[in-house]
Amino acid sequence: MTQLDVLYRYGVPPSEAATLAIANLREIYGVRKLDFDEASKTIRIEYDASRLTEPVIHQLLRRAGLDIVETMAMFAPPAPPPPPAEPAPAV
Repeated sequence: MTQLDVLYRYGVPPSEAATLAIANLREIYGVRKLDFDEASKTIRIEYDASRLTEPVIHQLLRRAGLDIVETMAMFAPPAPPPPPAEPAPAV
């Protein structure tokens, strides 16, 4: 069993019917956890990658009525290394 997370940002807040449909996604074998963050308009889904794929999760949310705007990175990429120091001029 391989657990993965995917983070989506949504535009319009879900209606009551869409919220109930999204809550029912927990009944799908392989969906482990759903976390809504209303302040940042994101939903994080933990799922079993041996049962489901990210495109399937995306489609399930769209069919439930969630207005997905983008898939977001879970972690920020590391900062680029600083440029090498230039040698001091010879006198």
